[in-house]
Amino acid sequence: MPKSAVTVSLVEEARGGPFVFWDGVEHAFETAAELGFDAIEIFAPGPDDTLIPQVKQLSAATGLAVAAVGTGAGMVKHGLNLTATEASERAKARDFIRSMIDFGAEFDAPAIIGSMQGRWGGPVSREEALGLLSEALNELGAHAGGANLPLLYEPLNRYETNLFTTTAAAAEFVSQLDTSHVKLLADLFHMNIEEANIAAALKDNLTAIGHIHFVDSNRQATGLGHMDYEPIAAVLQSFDAYLSAEAFPLPDSKTAAQKTMEMFRRYFAAS
Repeated sequence: MPKSAVTVSLVEEARGGPFVFWDGVEHAFETAAELGFDAIEIFAPGPDDTLIPQVKQLSAATGLAVAAVGTGAGMVKHGLNLTATEASERAKARDFIRSMIDFGAEFDAPAIIGSMQGRWGGPVSREEALGLLSEALNELGAHAGGANLPLLYEPLNRYETNLFTTTAAAAEFVSQLDTSHVKLLADLFHMNIEEANIAAALKDNLTAIGHIHFVDSNRQATGLGHMDYEPIAAVLQSFDAYLSAEAFPLPDSKTAAQKTMEMFRRYFAAS
């Protein structure tokens, strides 16, 4: 049975992006606990050591886990990605992600690679970019495995990457890595753009998936778009990981979180 999670962003440069909570981890933990969530997914500016004791204290006080930590600040704040032209920039990107893996390990939470995967083009061919991505995922996946955690790789839609946009293609790529510690993050918003059948794509690749962004077709909270959740929920009844709301805080953060929990409880056993 899946578990519920909701996102909080602490990255001011990403203000206006698709994260439910924006007013600090204390507000996020307290509101999520009030609404019955199981966990918080944290989008942090970097591996902030001062944040660790606060999150651990809030986790203990509320009973909420940390579902995952994002690495997108590496792109948003520093312009880093794993397939950049310059080797020095790729090394900085790997270092940033490695530090976020270590940060997440403080809470037994995996790190997510989404926007930091980059794209191919210009002097970097698709073949070269995929080679660089494979090299990075092998190295970083092994590092995550050393903490007994997966590394979550997220296929994005065509407007955000030209590497992997479908679940099947990403699953095939990950299956050929040397490490077994890389799992997919399946985001329903991206899937709504790229998949012919979302439920079928999930069913066919469920063993490769370690995390899901539970969101509607318009990147708003579940129930505020036109996503058909009935067949998706049928596939996910046996999914033993998090369904996390990476959604715009519309009409406001608490309502977006409430709508998410309403849909979660409609289709899955209450947390």
